[in-house]
Formats: sequence, structure tokens, C-alpha cells
Amino acid sequence: MWERLKSWARGLADDGLTLWFCCRHPGMPLLPKLFALLVVGYFLSPIDLIPDFIPVLGYIDELILLPVCIYLILKMVPEPVLIECRAEAAAWIAQHKPTPRSIAAAVVIMLLWMAFFWVIWKYWGDDLIQWFSAS
Repeated sequence: MWERLKSWARGLADDGLTLWFCCRHPGMPLLPKLFALLVVGYFLSPIDLIPDFIPVLGYIDELILLPVCIYLILKMVPEPVLIECRAEAAAWIAQHKPTPRSIAAAVVIMLLWMAFFWVIWKYWGDDLIQWFSAS
């Protein structure tokens, strides 16, 4: 059972890399690309909807949402693009061990989170201060 779980996790990592190559492919439709960027941004972000320090529930998003989202996005990718990107990912894995990084993506993710918190503060800042003061 442990080997099966490790194999599944390895396949998930391979699918994640395939998804990364799909997002860079010119034949990838816009909707799956946007969905993929949103999902990748969420999972690379240090901020979770359910914080990891909450026992059991904290890892639900990583254990359930990530595989489901990757599966759904890959189902939206056209077959020729998927085949080409799987081959590209396999070749990349054979050549490298670490995963690809993108400084630009990290900057975009941070800017999105900053914009998100700015909107929260702008519209609900006073209410949040009162709520925390009352506690």
C-alpha cells in the first residue's frame, strides 16, 4: 500500500509538471490556463484557506483539492497539447531533478495576495479593528 501511495504522489508531481508545461504551450486554451494559474498560485502561496496548524483539516486542501484540481484542469487540456506536454515533462524530469521556478510567477502571486488584503482592509478594515478590539 505504501508503494502505491508513493507511486500516486510521484504521478501527481509529474502531472503538476505537465500542467506547468501546458500553461506555457501556445495551444493551451485560455480557460484551463487561467484555472491552472489560479490553482498553482493558491498552492504555492504560504497562505491557506484552512491553515495547516489546524489538526487534520489543515491538510485537506493539499490532500484533496490539489489532486482534484490538477485532474480537472488536465481534462480540459486538448489531447494533442497534453501528449506533447507530457513528453516534454518526462524529458525534463530525465534531465533535471528540481522543479522549474519562475520569479515572475512568484512576484505575480505576491501582488495578487497584496491586492486581496488591500481590498479586505479597504472595505472591512474598520469592522475588523472593532471585531478584534471587542475580543
